[in-house]
Amino acid sequence: MGTVEDARKFYARLMAANAGSADPRLEVAFAEVPRETFLGPGPWTVIAGKGKITTPSANPIHIYQNVLVALDADNGINNGEPLLHAMWIGKVEPRPGETVTHVGAGTGYYTALLARLVEPGGTVVAFELEETLAARAKANLASCGNVEIVHGDAVMRPLPPSDIIYVNAGVVAPPAAWLKALKPGGRMIFPWRPAERVGLAMLVAGMQGGFACEPFMGSWFIPCVGASVAAPEAKIPTRERAARTRSIWLTKDKAPDRTATAIFGDVWFSSRSIGTSRR
Repeated sequence: MGTVEDARKFYARLMAANAGSADPRLEVAFAEVPRETFLGPGPWTVIAGKGKITTPSANPIHIYQNVLVALDADNGINNGEPLLHAMWIGKVEPRPGETVTHVGAGTGYYTALLARLVEPGGTVVAFELEETLAARAKANLASCGNVEIVHGDAVMRPLPPSDIIYVNAGVVAPPAAWLKALKPGGRMIFPWRPAERVGLAMLVAGMQGGFACEPFMGSWFIPCVGASVAAPEAKIPTRERAARTRSIWLTKDKAPDRTATAIFGDVWFSSRSIGTSRR
């Protein structure tokens, strides 16, 4: 059996290759951030299908695979699938000097990766609602000078002006305040869960007057407290309609029209691409 360092380097190469990112720093970040630091002492519980498997030992070599590792099994909270996050991070393209808001930090593993990718000069503000997980994240990231862990509700508390908002909990729609927190040219990536059978990863880019968006893969996360239940008057999309969504609008800026694929109070989704007319 090879060393943990060898396993981590190969894992990092696989993550970067599958992400398809042109940024070589993504592989470096996965190679340099030790995942085991954020999982607690082993052996670890790995989620496999609808079951669970315990690693044969506390050797970290076992967790350098594309596996979910339980953080809080009773509440269904896991350290998420690394390949999914590699793809998401590659999509949202963190750059040196940028400000990232991470919603749903868990124990901080993906926060640490984001923090590496915005160095030098960038910062990450990471929200975690569960007190125990927030405390663990704060301890795990104590040596990272560019990370702030906030134990609190990112739906109710204001987010800082952000170049990137990276969301790790399913929402029926991003709160209007999150969209307003995006700086010009800012990006958001979030799990869109407008209905029980609809789960899509959504990449958002701030544009003049609205927000362009791209549903790009299936995505299933635990619900985001305070933003995962639709009001009775909401317009809920089918999966087909959700997949056709190309822009997001604030109702106060533009009233929903016949292109609306979904409507959730002060935020609505449209099949119209920003800058094009509907035919």
